[in-house]
Amino acid sequence: MMRTVKVGEAKTHLSELLVSVEAGEEIIIARGDAPVARLVPMGDQEQRANLVRLLRKERAARKPVSLDEILRWRDEGRK
Repeated sequence: MMRTVKVGEAKTHLSELLVSVEAGEEIIIARGDAPVARLVPMGDQEQRANLVRLLRKERAARKPVSLDEILRWRDEGRK
């Protein structure tokens, strides 16, 4: 389940929100109507370590990206 709370409510009820997150709930913190942060359970240390290893392996398998490519992507659609 996911719930959205405003920043002020999050500040006032942080302890209660953390209890909900520990129970598996995902909390979105919004400034006005714009979401700015997400509270999620930490998960298992080994699971996070495996994910980091997987991401590093995937990144190593990709070809390097040039600065020109990055600038082209950034500028795409600005014309």
